[in-house]
Amino acid sequence: MTPHSPLGILDANTLEELARVICGDEHLYYRKGYEIARFLEHAGWQRVPEYDGEYRREWALARLTERREDPTELERVLLRLADPREYLDEPEQLPAVISAVNAFIIHEGVRLENPGGRPRLVACDPSLTHPGSQGPVELRATMTDLITDQNMAGLLQHRLDEAHTCYANGAHVAAIIMLGSLLEGVLVHVVHERNASLLGATSPDRVSLDSLIKTCHDAGWIGADVERFCHELRKYRNFVHPRAEIREAHAPDRDTLDMCWPVVNAVLNDLADSQPEAA
Repeated sequence: MTPHSPLGILDANTLEELARVICGDEHLYYRKGYEIARFLEHAGWQRVPEYDGEYRREWALARLTERREDPTELERVLLRLADPREYLDEPEQLPAVISAVNAFIIHEGVRLENPGGRPRLVACDPSLTHPGSQGPVELRATMTDLITDQNMAGLLQHRLDEAHTCYANGAHVAAIIMLGSLLEGVLVHVVHERNASLLGATSPDRVSLDSLIKTCHDAGWIGADVERFCHELRKYRNFVHPRAEIREAHAPDRDTLDMCWPVVNAVLNDLADSQPEAA
């Protein structure tokens, strides 16, 4: 094992999932049999046997199993999966591959990250499959629970998914900005759908996030504690303007993001709990 590597001996089921991602399918980056052998060589493996025409996944799994007792070799494979140079022809595939790997590798107590295009494995808590999914504030609501406009609900769900992608790749500021954008989008549509008169003469396109947070609290849709912490997230959301980050002299990190995520979950939960009953 490489010095300070967090990777141990992988479970057999983990190896099967790893072989699946390496091979790819219609949803993940697809590799032909000979390309799988070349991928292993690009990962730094020596003495990779020539692909013999066997079923791709079985062949890949056999190669991984042969080196199961050497976490260094398997770590090289994982890092290569998160390497942008592996996807020069389809760079948009990289986030999906990292997300697919993290969905199962987290159960081994590690997570793939790719900050600045530099792949790495970091130790993590296996109980947290996604930020904010468990723990003090578990998300109980979905966008479609809160917003009747299906197009907007889908768009906002996509924002949440993108925030997860940013989280997985170490893009902490980007994830926080995405969460702030999600928060603003949810609040303005909830106010518009539940009681548009609360906006007064202000257009939904021009109302501020600060005003939206206060309006939803005054209407009894979010609690006082949630309102207070929403304003902290709002301040970080403003880092979309680089000068705001310079003025604060603070660069948000993973700990900052881990504090912001439960705020969004709490807002969505409060909005779901305060949803008016259908007539």
